[in-house]
Amino acid sequence: MEDPCIRYKSQFKKAKETLDILERQRAKIDLSLLSNPICSVLHKELRTVNLDIKITVNELEHAEADIEKCIMKYNSTNN
Repeated sequence: MEDPCIRYKSQFKKAKETLDILERQRAKIDLSLLSNPICSVLHKELRTVNLDIKITVNELEHAEADIEKCIMKYNSTNN
């Protein structure tokens, strides 16, 4: 039987991969800011990446909640 929650698990996995990429981008920007702390372009990039991280964390939490609901739904119907 196919996993009925596979869609949510796939969304969670993709969001996690995206979060990892964004965190690496933020670390790179932070490192660049150490050598050039007043660069407005870097600060703008940092704000954008931080916003993307917040959005992605929200997507992770939403997917996780959907996975839990799905598991509860299908476990209760199978018992």
